Amino acid sequence: MTIHREGTKYILIATITWAILGFISYHFLNSIMWLFYSLNTIFFLLWFWIIWFFRIPTRTFTAGEHIITAPADGKVVVIEETFEPEYFKDKRLQVSIFMSPLNVHVNRNPISGIVKYMKYHPGKYLVAWHPKSSTENERTTVVIGNNKTTLLLRQIAGALARRICYYVKEGDNVKQNAEFGFIRFGSRVDIFFPIGTAVKVKIGDVVKNGMTILAEM
Repeated sequence: MTIHREGTKYILIATITWAILGFISYHFLNSIMWLFYSLNTIFFLLWFWIIWFFRIPTRTFTAGEHIITAPADGKVVVIEETFEPEYFKDKRLQVSIFMSPLNVHVNRNPISGIVKYMKYHPGKYLVAWHPKSSTENERTTVVIGNNKTTLLLRQIAGALARRICYYVKEGDNVKQNAEFGFIRFGSRVDIFFPIGTAVKVKIGDVVKNGMTILAEM
């Protein structure tokens, strides 16, 4: 396991904050040690959660020209046909993965191909399951295509997420399971497939980025 580069600043801030709070609590509570230890246990758990949030676990990725892997860790909360208004402007099969604050938050390319479209949208921070979050929240839209299919990926910020990070631009040649982004502190990723794509997951399934097969081409 390693720590994602996006976590460096937050881990440093958390460490300094814990040191300051630990010093202050000891100064004022050295005569009430049970309270001092209780508070510092809470400080430690918060510090550890921040480190845990930015973890990148060691994984053996699933790869292949005929499979589409999960771009995010989390739970499948939507599988439905819907109109995609930004790029395709037609009906698509949408699969949405909800990422809780306990999930790994790295986002990976589900296929290899060329980035045909990339756009960042500033916006609100509605809860990730809100019906309007996909059109009103801070989000990015990434379209990756190859000679077999073209997919649209949408990173959507949630109520806790305040920063979407993305590492690709239009014209990039990307590899399956390589990072294309990161979302801080909980959110959602939508994937839009061509109608008729053979989806291999169902609502409620827990998926892992780069490992779970979402669909076959």
